[in-house]
Amino acid sequence: MLGQHTVEKIGGSSMSRFGEVMQNVILGNRKPQELYNRIFIVSAYGGITNMLLENKKNGTPGVYGKFASGSETWEDHLEEVRQRMLDFNRSFKDLGLDLDLADAFVHQRLDGIRDCLVNLLQLRSFGLFSLNNYLPPTRELLSAVGEAHSAYNSTLILQKHGVNAKFVDLTGWMQSEILTFDEVISQAFEGIDYSNTMPIVTGYVKFDQGIMTHFDRGYSEITFSKVAVLTKAREGIIHKEYHLCTGDPVLIGTDKVKVIGNTNFDIADQLSDLDMEAIHSKASKEMELYGIPIRIKNAFEPDHPGTLISCDYISPVPRVEMICGRNDVEAIEVMDPEMVSKVGYDQNLMTSLVEAHISYIAKTTNANTITHFVPQKNRHLNECVENLRMRFPSARVRRFPVALVSVIGTNMRIPGFLAKAANALYQADINVLSLVQSSRQVNMQFVVSRNDFEAAQKALHAVFVENA
Repeated sequence: MLGQHTVEKIGGSSMSRFGEVMQNVILGNRKPQELYNRIFIVSAYGGITNMLLENKKNGTPGVYGKFASGSETWEDHLEEVRQRMLDFNRSFKDLGLDLDLADAFVHQRLDGIRDCLVNLLQLRSFGLFSLNNYLPPTRELLSAVGEAHSAYNSTLILQKHGVNAKFVDLTGWMQSEILTFDEVISQAFEGIDYSNTMPIVTGYVKFDQGIMTHFDRGYSEITFSKVAVLTKAREGIIHKEYHLCTGDPVLIGTDKVKVIGNTNFDIADQLSDLDMEAIHSKASKEMELYGIPIRIKNAFEPDHPGTLISCDYISPVPRVEMICGRNDVEAIEVMDPEMVSKVGYDQNLMTSLVEAHISYIAKTTNANTITHFVPQKNRHLNECVENLRMRFPSARVRRFPVALVSVIGTNMRIPGFLAKAANALYQADINVLSLVQSSRQVNMQFVVSRNDFEAAQKALHAVFVENA
């Protein structure tokens, strides 16, 4: 049986505007007793994790990237992180943040990290430790401090406003005991009465297998899911800067997009595959299994119900729920006359992708050509293509950049759907390089030139949403 409480996640961009988040999301017009039965999972302030690890979008190295490469500037960059954290502290002074406590927390954590990394360098100089021995734990160590900083500050501010907030530090700072994921969560929440206590929880969790090792930068949503499942929450809520809309509000226009309102976990999977930040696929799976719905809300429109992702929702009328996509996609095309009617050719081809740890987004085939559309950011693409050329010497292997635009919905059995989509793209002078659709009709994907990425979304949104 599910409990009475919710588990709510606040992203980094929203956390940077904590004053608004506190007023809109946490306090609002609630009476004192209405403040509780809510657990908050918080991310690091916007940009901090990029500085600690690497820029998520362009890969520019942060402290970890510089340390891992052997650059002597990692310590300078760590000091830049320190200053940025102290700047965030000062930005919350008017909210009642105790700067002496907040600054001391930053100095304690970053001084400890600096000393640890210096000691690792000394060990490395003896030549007895490989990169695989110490770099993964180093990445874990650096990841944790951002969430610890924001959660600690938030707890101090809320306590100043009369809330019985409790800092729940899952980062395992200075703790030698290594527990499983479930054990860490269960111990941390043991004895907490949600009816009169508001836990403020770090998005990072230290456990035996390493959260960064398994989930990398999506770990805070994994924590959100695990806490919701183990505490038996009635609902999970993710607060974002924007609603989950029919299209990108920045690209399409806030006046043209609509809030989706309702969708299901199947659609959440489709969005995750497109690298959309609705919900991490591995996070949604466990919540789906336990029947815990997820609500996506706009942190700055607290009275709007947002979009509910549930297990069994199917739109009662055929409609398109979202137009989205990604332009960081590359096509790996294998054209081989020897492929025709050859049993197992596709399986042998997939071996090269598996060996390079490449998960494809979409795939097309015909008699003599198989094309996989894969994320460009994978570091093993060159290795994969060379492997294919060696494995299939008679094949022509081609790699080229593309964009992928998807039309997604729980019920898209719209008569003439494909004709409408093709005509909309034709009217916008967009050539479709490839088309991917399964028989379940929940996701139709159009592969186009990267130059047409934005125009394709606008054209499809106009015909299926604005003029539907």
